[in-house]
Amino acid sequence: MLTDKLIQTKRSSVASAIALACLFVFSQTSQAANNERIWSFNSAVKAAQKNDPWLAGNKHQQQAVEALSHAAATMPDPKMSVGLANLPTDGFDFSQEGMTQLKVGITQMFPRGDTLAIKNQQLRIESEAYPFQRADREAKVAVTVGSLWLDAYRVQQSIALIEQNRSLFEQLADVAQASYSSALGKTRQQDIVRAQLELTRLDDRLDILAQQQNAYLGMMAQWLSTAFVESSQQDAISQLHNIQLAQQLPQLDLLNNELVYSKTWFSVDVLAKHFSSHPAVFALDKKISASKTGINLAEQQYKPEWGVNASYGYRDDDPMGNSRSDFFSVGVTFDLPLFTENRQDMTVKSAISKTEAVKTEKILLLRQLLGAFSSGKGRLLRLEERKNLYKTRLLPQVHDQAEASLTAYTNDDGDFAEVVRSRIAVLNAQIDELVIQVAEQKIILELNYLFVGSLSTANIIAGEK
Repeated sequence: MLTDKLIQTKRSSVASAIALACLFVFSQTSQAANNERIWSFNSAVKAAQKNDPWLAGNKHQQQAVEALSHAAATMPDPKMSVGLANLPTDGFDFSQEGMTQLKVGITQMFPRGDTLAIKNQQLRIESEAYPFQRADREAKVAVTVGSLWLDAYRVQQSIALIEQNRSLFEQLADVAQASYSSALGKTRQQDIVRAQLELTRLDDRLDILAQQQNAYLGMMAQWLSTAFVESSQQDAISQLHNIQLAQQLPQLDLLNNELVYSKTWFSVDVLAKHFSSHPAVFALDKKISASKTGINLAEQQYKPEWGVNASYGYRDDDPMGNSRSDFFSVGVTFDLPLFTENRQDMTVKSAISKTEAVKTEKILLLRQLLGAFSSGKGRLLRLEERKNLYKTRLLPQVHDQAEASLTAYTNDDGDFAEVVRSRIAVLNAQIDELVIQVAEQKIILELNYLFVGSLSTANIIAGEK
């Protein structure tokens, strides 16, 4: 039949169109690789971590606290005093009265107890928390930028799938038009309208995905902007709006397979002990230690503050020309912390409460890590089940259905609407599989953040700051 020949010809055209589309995509990718930088998953994450201004600011904060710790261990400066004592007001004659003196004195105060050493220790402990904060920040940046990259990749590949299938739907529309024009098949005018409608819907999906792609790439640009600005190319700023992603989905490895894939759920104590090596937890441990040192510092207020003063008084000769003896004075001053109920006692109580508050921060953080692990583990296992289901059963079935419906339509034994529905089902299944693959990598990325302590903490403790 003429219709059969037309359809067979169009089916061959569909295969050729798909091959040409793939060749076009490959050539465009090769050209982009030659003209613009292609951002892989690892390169984007490393660039974001390298150019994160937060890390530089954190280092300056650490240096500031370290400088304060050295300053806190230094004795207060002595105080000098110069004055005239007992100057007569009736003539302001320096030699008139025997008690008139020119006094020069010096006073040195000594802080209470071990205040200097304790304050130095407290600030030094606070400075030790900053390297852990930077390690936690780098891990969070990896999760943030990595998730943005994966989302942008998902949208990018979804657009590629739709564009590839759009050419197929155009071929189906041509087949329907040819069959309807020949008046030999079962094709009806509503089939042509249906084919055009599906093409319009695909265009709408492409527009929506393009909006999502712009959103994700725009959010990535703020992390990669420093890398672009440092580029020697004249169009460095324009590259912010034309970020090119690699075509390959990364296959991330879990940092702790034992905890994730174990069939037994570990107790809270075991998991909490494991997550205690997380950089964020270590940073809070340093904060707790500094707060405990603050209690000891507050207790020093019960001890007196001492001061030593010495002065030399010069006297002029008397009116008869006789020499007068100069005076030398020395003394010790100290306060008496007798009324401690409303000052020292409350200061110590406040320091204790601050320490307990920081301890609750650690408890809340461990609970967040435990909850994130429980959620991530469950979602990852379910996603792997769905991934296996799509690979072994669902995708082959939708492909078989599409082929069967197309064969039936070719033999004038099927409905064109069923052919379109089956092709849409294949496209949706391919996109769903892509979504599952990307979601799996995002969950692995989130879980690796929880296990980052096993990699970075040892280096930080060893002295890498």
